[in-house]
Amino acid sequence: MIRRRRAATRYANRTVAGRALADELVDAAFEKAVVLALPRGGVPVAAEVAARLNAQLGVILVRKIGVPGRSELAMGALAMVGGEIAEFRNEEIINGLRISSEAFEAARDRERLELERRASIFPSADLDIADATVILVDDGLATGSTMLAAVAAVRTHAPAAVVVAVPVGARQAVQVLRSRADRVACLSTPEPFIAVGGAYEDFRQLSDEEVLSILKEFSS
Repeated sequence: MIRRRRAATRYANRTVAGRALADELVDAAFEKAVVLALPRGGVPVAAEVAARLNAQLGVILVRKIGVPGRSELAMGALAMVGGEIAEFRNEEIINGLRISSEAFEAARDRERLELERRASIFPSADLDIADATVILVDDGLATGSTMLAAVAAVRTHAPAAVVVAVPVGARQAVQVLRSRADRVACLSTPEPFIAVGGAYEDFRQLSDEEVLSILKEFSS
């Protein structure tokens, strides 16, 4: 049984957070585990988890679909795994803000282009996730929209189980994901939740080159 602690925690950086998350997961009985990171921020976290679990490491490409004029607020997300794209719509946000179909589709199409650009940059590891326990890792959950898209995308490949693992998350997002994933491991659900970055001393944005370097080092 994976425990979930609610006390607020502050990590020096994503690597340190990944080690703490690995400590939480190491006693779980995962068979044929595959760790998929949500780039960019999820990659250094996931690398620590995969190393500790002696699991394969790959990436799942996800793009948040932001509300026009409020890009930080997700009205949906796209996720790509195995060359296929899954879409998640946050109907509560879309209906609450009266987002038109045209506005949603325009934002979605822009993010799809970026998703395809990233697919040309990040290597698509030949990972067999059918009948595997897939552990989806990010540096944190705010609305949970991107992780929901990731879960939906992975489900299309018939895994044995889907586990969501993050160092920190908003309590509401964690609760929603519990209804979609088989397990959720979240080390901290601070209240009030302001932003994922609040749990880190170093929360700088990683470059594509840094992410590729981590993936290359892990596979060497």
